[in-house]
Amino acid sequence: MLQGIAFYVLAAVAVVSALAVVTAKNPVHSVLWLILAFFSSAGLFVLLGAEFLAMLLVVVYVGAVAVLFLFVVMMLDVDFVRLREGYARYLPLAAIVAGVLLAEMILISLAVVSGGAAAGSTAPLAPTADASNVEAIGRVLYTDYVYIFQAAGIVLLIAMIGAIVLTLRHKPNVKRQKAHDQVTRDRRTSVEVKGAASGAGVSSEELL
Repeated sequence: MLQGIAFYVLAAVAVVSALAVVTAKNPVHSVLWLILAFFSSAGLFVLLGAEFLAMLLVVVYVGAVAVLFLFVVMMLDVDFVRLREGYARYLPLAAIVAGVLLAEMILISLAVVSGGAAAGSTAPLAPTADASNVEAIGRVLYTDYVYIFQAAGIVLLIAMIGAIVLTLRHKPNVKRQKAHDQVTRDRRTSVEVKGAASGAGVSSEELL
């Protein structure tokens, strides 16, 4: 009974927060709603007996939200001074999200303690007597879905390179390294022989 209530509560919060991510006009609000959506989805994985996927979702994706927010700030050219000035304005929403996260943690803990999510789950990724949760997931990923798994990695790599290219800006007054010029340089363009009399040395004007 308690597991069913926890499932419907977490599913409702995940759907509502996902809708709020795409409808919020403020990027800071979208990030907060996205964290709530990931956390609610992690709770659903816990109820299904996939604790490893739940921790992976929280550690990897919630951590990636900070990087995503960094790219959004860089692409939109948000003023950090004004962003810090609006900290008090974002505080109520952050408090609401934190309160919901705390309530979900308590609800998940009560549901797991009372019913035993991993023991009563029929999910195919649940740990068995001869394989742990991590080993079961590894077998499925690297046997049945190995090509899809590698393709997903390539897509993520391309997305990361594209985000870096879009956010890279060259300022005209800033000196930067030119790798192509350094690799293709030769002796004729890099070395200049100066003639100096014996014992006289070279003046500073000649060096320049």
